[in-house]
Amino acid sequence: RWAHNRPQERPFIHVVDACATNPRVTRSFQLRIPPDVRQLVVDTPAAMSAQRLSQFTRGAHAILVPVLPSDMDIHAVSQLVADLLLVAKVSRRMGRLGVVANRVRENTLAYRRLMRFLESLNIPVVGQLRDSQNYVHAAEQGLGIHELPPSHTAKDIEGWAPLIDWVGQRM
Repeated sequence: RWAHNRPQERPFIHVVDACATNPRVTRSFQLRIPPDVRQLVVDTPAAMSAQRLSQFTRGAHAILVPVLPSDMDIHAVSQLVADLLLVAKVSRRMGRLGVVANRVRENTLAYRRLMRFLESLNIPVVGQLRDSQNYVHAAEQGLGIHELPPSHTAKDIEGWAPLIDWVGQRM
């Protein structure tokens, strides 16, 4: 939906909807990546079997795990991290696994609980994204938050800086 709403005058982003099926083309043709693509982002569903997780993480330069400050998300992420480490064999030492605290409000109990949990994982927290309507507005327009007016998004962009640096070091 985001890509469908993206204005034509903005830089093109090739999107592959891996969940969609088209009986008129082969699966490999549907999932093909154009040869000029330099960076590939794979956004997987939250509930994925450990075996399928291995398929998506093999060869990845960086694996980002977003987590919300909620008990349900913390529980789900603890299982996901266990699957990444034990089944997908993602090594903490390789430094390609990072966590992003998503939709956080600093100075709340939920935020402090989330940060305590993330520290216990011994995996770097590479970014903190504020709970901001700017993400909603950007998504509705098919834009990235960095494409909105800087006067509206300066605080949000601050949380992205460490994340962008972390990912950039792995490319």
